[in-house]
Amino acid sequence: MSETAPPNLNTITLSREGRLLRITLNRPDAMNAINLQLHDDLAEALWFAQGDPGSDVIVLTGAGRAFSAGGDLDHIERNARNPHLFDHEARVAKRIVSTLLDIDKPVICRMNGHAVGLGATIALLCDVIFAAQGAKIGDPHVGLGLVAGDGGAVIWAQRIGLARAKEYLLTGELLTADKAAEIGLVNHCVPAEELDQRVDAFCAGLLAGATIAIRATKILTNLEVKRLATAVMDAGIAYESLSVRSADHLEGIAALRERRAPRFTGQ
Repeated sequence: MSETAPPNLNTITLSREGRLLRITLNRPDAMNAINLQLHDDLAEALWFAQGDPGSDVIVLTGAGRAFSAGGDLDHIERNARNPHLFDHEARVAKRIVSTLLDIDKPVICRMNGHAVGLGATIALLCDVIFAAQGAKIGDPHVGLGLVAGDGGAVIWAQRIGLARAKEYLLTGELLTADKAAEIGLVNHCVPAEELDQRVDAFCAGLLAGATIAIRATKILTNLEVKRLATAVMDAGIAYESLSVRSADHLEGIAALRERRAPRFTGQ
């Protein structure tokens, strides 16, 4: 089957290394914070990866010192002041989650730095996560007065159980990579200088393996997660859409900009 060239995207780079496809979130000056362009580009990149005949393993990572610092604050505030703009983002969010779960190739997360909010969800939806020591991961939607509706409610409990997932989603607490590996949220926490070696070695093993068996095994292990995502995502997006329109969300944004504790009112 002939190879198709990866698409040229504004905020994501795609490159092949033999049968490995590397997808790199590429807004390093903004710690790969997710704005509208990156959100749309990610959906496009994953859709390409799903059907790409030129690759058998995918590595998902970030440029610079972060994997993804979550939502870009200017973008978040624009949605809050124009909630109808969130409707497009909601559709794309569902596409990102469903495509990540539908890709039958192994998707390896090279978590080179912090993974926050949607950045954490994207990392956790990968099959195996190698996190650099010193990185942090968490889903602080609630700290901005938002519902964790874009995938966090689906994947956290699958990785660490319902009780722990509720603790971290209801508080928005960030975990160190060491702690995340200890409780099974990520697979491995490794010294930053060893991250590439460990990821490359793991991918080489997969590439040398029985591709048909590996893909079918991934499909089977994802069936239950896909069932949950189908059950949860529509409600999650609807609840998050309501919270986008709340006074508490605007207060959360203001508090973050002013570097102070938010004063939520439940409105």
